[in-house]
Formats: sequence, C-alpha cells, structure tokens
Amino acid sequence: MVSKEMLDLGTKRSVIRDIFEYGSKLAKEIGAENVLDFSLGNPSTPAPREVANTIRYMVEELSPREYNSYTSSSGDTETRLAVAKNLNKRFSTDYNEQNIFMTCGAAASLNIIFKAIIESGDEIIVNIPYFPEYKVFIEGQGGKPVFAKCSENLYLDIAEIESKINENTKAVLINSPNNPSGVIYPKENLEALAALLKEKQKEYSHPIFLISDEPYRELVFTNEKPEFLPNIYDNTLVAYSWSKSLSLPGERIGYILVPNKVKDHGDVFAAVGGAARVLGYVCAPSMFQYVIKNCVDAQPNIEVYRTNRNILFESLPNMGYTVANPGGAFYLFIKSPSDDGNEFCERAKKYHMLLVPGEGFGMKEYVRLSFCVDTEKIEKSIDVFKKLMDEYKL
Repeated sequence: MVSKEMLDLGTKRSVIRDIFEYGSKLAKEIGAENVLDFSLGNPSTPAPREVANTIRYMVEELSPREYNSYTSSSGDTETRLAVAKNLNKRFSTDYNEQNIFMTCGAAASLNIIFKAIIESGDEIIVNIPYFPEYKVFIEGQGGKPVFAKCSENLYLDIAEIESKINENTKAVLINSPNNPSGVIYPKENLEALAALLKEKQKEYSHPIFLISDEPYRELVFTNEKPEFLPNIYDNTLVAYSWSKSLSLPGERIGYILVPNKVKDHGDVFAAVGGAARVLGYVCAPSMFQYVIKNCVDAQPNIEVYRTNRNILFESLPNMGYTVANPGGAFYLFIKSPSDDGNEFCERAKKYHMLLVPGEGFGMKEYVRLSFCVDTEKIEKSIDVFKKLMDEYKL
C-alpha cells in the first residue's frame, strides 16, 4: 500500500527529535526551569535587528505581490546577486547570480545536490562524526553513503578517506565547523584532502566533488576561521543556510553555490535546477529571499554561545572529561567515561539533563551537548557533570 522504506523513515523518528519531545513532556511535569535540555540545535539568540526591520518595512510599505509572489526557480535575481557580492567581498571570488541557487535551507540544498549528481552505483564519502540525516539524504537520492573514520583529534583522516575512494566515488561530504563536534578543520588538513581528490580525479578520469555543508560558517569562537573550500578545490559545491547565522531555522532559507571553476559548471547548475524541479521545490520562500537581499551582510550575535562554550570547555576537562575543541557551531562533543554514550545519557536523565548519544553521529562513545541555551542552564549543568564523573569514580 505504501513504500516500506518511507514507512520506516516516518515511524522511526530522529533520536535528537525523540529526546527533544521527551524534554518537552518532562518540562510540563516538573517545569521547564528544572530541565537541562541540551538536545536540539535551535538558536537561542534573536535574529539581528536588520531582519525585523526588513520584515516590518515589507508588510507596512510594500504591496504583498512584491514579496509573496513566485520567484524564478533559482531565486530572485537581485537576491542571488546580493549573495554573490557578499561572497566576493569576503572571499575574493568573482561570482554572480549564475553561481547561486536559492533553496529552502541546507537540508534542501544537500538533497538537491545529491539528486543532481548521483547516478546508479555512485558513492558519497561521509566523514565521521556526521549529522545523522546525511545518510537519509544520500540514500533517499539513490546514492550509497561510505563512512570514513576521523583522526584522534576529530580532524579528517586523509589516509582513511583515501582507502574509501574508488571508481564509484562521486563526492566527499564535509561539514566545518562540524556538527556534532564543533571542530574546525585546519587549512593544512583541507589542502591535503584537496590534493588527494585531485590525484584521484586523474586516476579515475572523472570529477570527484567536494560538498561543503556550511550552516555554521559564521559561528566561530576562535581566530581560526573556516576555510572557504572553493578557493582550495575547484570541484566544490557549497550548501549554505541562514538558519543558524541569522537565527531563522524555521524559515527554511539557504542556497547552493556552484563556482565557475566546477567542471562543466553550466551543466552542473542546470542539473541543480532539474533536481529542484523533480523534488518539488518551485522556489525558495519569496518573503525571506527579500529579507536575505537586505540582510545578507548582517552579523549574528554569538556572545552568549561564546560564554556558554567557554564555561563548559574550561570546566569539563578539569573534571576528567575528554572534550573535542569546539572552535565553532554551538555543540560540545563529550566522551563518556564508560565509552558508552547511550549509558551516559541515561545516567544524565536522573538529573533531568538531556544529551544526545553519539551513536547516531557515528561515534558511540561520545555524547553531544547543544549549548545554544540560556547561560543559567549551562551553569547548572556543571554540578551535574561533576556528580556524574564522581559516580564513575566510585
């Protein structure tokens, strides 16, 4: 009657969402102030004031037809040009509207990219740790995800990636700053990956794309900025979202960048358009395309994230926890003292602290904490982490 595969996806919810729903139920029982819910990566800071000002101007001064009508499938031309100019200013590139395809956020961007490039038998290498939906997206568009283990410091393991590449490899997918670890891959790590992919392209006589998923590009807490991958490797496709940088996760607005240096750029851009058509994306939300056109240069306020990050990263290692260095995003990836993330999460529930097991991210010995919450809850969690560590020492 229905697709068994789709039925399975519809009935087996995301573990992150399940924990979030559990937290919502618990909050009704004991009060939200008593639940330390660190499950969901939902931005806790308001959108920059430019966003509200633009929305107010639209609804008060413009005709609804100017911001509620269809745009072209690739997006409003002025918006795409504004995005291109922003990238050119920041990364010394030469893009225009023909390089930008507006989308309904990074999830849509990734699905469109996969649909555009995947052919029968194609494999996409995914670097661990990874956002769990990557597997769903790749398989949903007919590809085979192949998982590459990370190095000890959670960087890219180039030798491991090389061992996974074969003639069926269509792309390598990376995410920096990383969800769930917050790690920013250093330039030399990415240059080594680029050199490897260039070598393998020659060996197999076909392009190997580097897909860069970048929803956290602007959320950086150190002097180490994420590298702009198209300036390192020509066959790079970028999936971007303003969900985190402008605190607009529910508005679903992002883009795909197809740089000029991508082999057969025109065909790839056209395939992106074809994929969006097949997947039913008539166009990205026109109202928020207008917002982006006017707010593309707005900067997020990340000070509360920085404060929360510093409290956790300075406290937990002193208690004996192994923690990945979160240079960006708003996640802390913590190794369970028992090397069992599921067990640690269950222990934490006794104190009404909700974390996400690392198993879904490809590393079962870890747990993920989202620190995009009020600082008061971060401060309360420190005592809980101490109690948990003391339990392991008994």
